[in-house]
Amino acid sequence: MPRRREIEKREILPDPKYSNKLVARFVNSLLKRGKKSVAESILYGAFDIIEKRVKEQPVEFFEKAVNNVKPVIEVKSRRVGGSTYQVPTEVVPARRTALAIRWLISNAQERTEKTMREKLAAELIDAANNRGGAIKKKEAVHKMAEANKAFAHYRF
Repeated sequence: MPRRREIEKREILPDPKYSNKLVARFVNSLLKRGKKSVAESILYGAFDIIEKRVKEQPVEFFEKAVNNVKPVIEVKSRRVGGSTYQVPTEVVPARRTALAIRWLISNAQERTEKTMREKLAAELIDAANNRGGAIKKKEAVHKMAEANKAFAHYRF
């Protein structure tokens, strides 16, 4: 928590091709070393693959995948009287989308397909169908929160 003042969130401009803010956030999370055009080409290439495989609008399909991965509750460490408890807390909406994007990208990178476009497309298709690595990560976080429900009274 900042001591002086709350820091205002930066407004993200929508992406140029689909004019969608969620797509722009995903591209910004995907980019490495400031190479935004490379990140855009990877995501748009993945959208082309999704359109060919699923025969749906890629942006709506992408939003469905991200919504399926968003966690509702997570655990946060809380120190009470010398011992640390994993306290289940509700996730703030901005953090929900950030976690979903992060999990989708990291699980896509771990896949075995050849190119990043194919990996990302496969992970998004799996996430939209409620399977894949990102969904497993969400379920693991929910399971951890469920297991530590007894410490919910330590919520801050």
